[in-house]
Amino acid sequence: MEDLLERALASAALSSPDRGLCQEIVYGVVRWQATLDWLIARKTPGRQQKPALQDLLRLGLYQIFWLDRIPPHAAVHETVEQAKQAGFGPQSGFINAMLRGYLRELDETKKFLSELKTTQPALGFSHPEWLVARWQKQFGDANTRRLLEWNNTPPNTFARVNTLKTSAEKLLPDWRDENVDYDFFTRDWIGENFVFELKSHPHFGALASFQSGGFYIQDPSTLLAGRELDPQPGESILDLCAAPGGKTTFIAELMNNRGRIVAHDISEERLKLVRENCARLGVTCVEALSTLNSAARRSEAEAAQFSTHFDKVLVDAPCSNTGVLRRRVDLRWRITAEEIQRLRAAQLDLLKQASRCVRSGGILVYSTCSLECEENTEVVEQFLAEISGFAIERERTLTPFTDGVDGAFVTRLRRA
Repeated sequence: MEDLLERALASAALSSPDRGLCQEIVYGVVRWQATLDWLIARKTPGRQQKPALQDLLRLGLYQIFWLDRIPPHAAVHETVEQAKQAGFGPQSGFINAMLRGYLRELDETKKFLSELKTTQPALGFSHPEWLVARWQKQFGDANTRRLLEWNNTPPNTFARVNTLKTSAEKLLPDWRDENVDYDFFTRDWIGENFVFELKSHPHFGALASFQSGGFYIQDPSTLLAGRELDPQPGESILDLCAAPGGKTTFIAELMNNRGRIVAHDISEERLKLVRENCARLGVTCVEALSTLNSAARRSEAEAAQFSTHFDKVLVDAPCSNTGVLRRRVDLRWRITAEEIQRLRAAQLDLLKQASRCVRSGGILVYSTCSLECEENTEVVEQFLAEISGFAIERERTLTPFTDGVDGAFVTRLRRA
């Protein structure tokens, strides 16, 4: 959905504030879809609206109850006018009546919405019931509530300094000249003056510091896997699921651009992003390949023939992405419990493939941005039960409610 909106905005002649408002409304309506539909159903019991009409009602109600920057009566007027332009002239009176009815009940309805967060948290925070029940069992009620609140807030933007081309001491004055407002950010796996939170900034395409490769946009949680891999200059590294290249280029940075990194992905189209990011950031030690997968599936003896034994291998596995729901705003409505089980099988297969590419004494790092045990610890446990010769050295889970970053899981394994 984010890509669709970006393409639509690229062709729209909107000012920067209007562009931001459009994005906020679209993302907000998708996040709060379940709660918005509950509000609509209260006024239309037993009646199902046409999808386009339902969307118009959602737009109006979101602006009334969740956007302070738009006066409520203006939100009603604009929604009614939009309905007429969209061919819903005959229904404009119905839309006007519902929205104005809620204006008259504004305080009372806000109280209902607040109570829902306690009595029916899935509905009050607009998440699937099955997912909330799962998290309550895993994290408890208090942490689940904090996680739901996190998912419904706009994500922060973080920039990783690219030390292959610059330093924080050089980059920060450039940002000030380019009207980039930033704040310092540190965690134990990051250190100081390496990652910065961008509070406001012009479009990245207009920043010389971005175009010249001075920084890369990346959530701090994604750096934990690279730190646990601990790549050293001169080593051979395999990044098995590399696109779009954030972790790959971070690994190259940690290696001072010295050594060999094979960035693999099954999609040649997505590998173009890896090559583009490497070119912008000045990374020259990366080979982007889409053909390694067939070699990785071979026996260990055959893998050696294909020179696929690496010092270290990273498997950043495709997952349910439940640790990054606030960035993937429509994902909460697409993921299912059955999908998590399907992903678990694929993740285990990937981990087994990767294990064949690790040299004796080498390191295998498995990571996801999922919060689900089935995709994390249970995958590792099953792997260790089926594949001999590997042992866990470290394991860590990051959660929004404890670490203030996106969710992530990382295990570091060593081959005997």
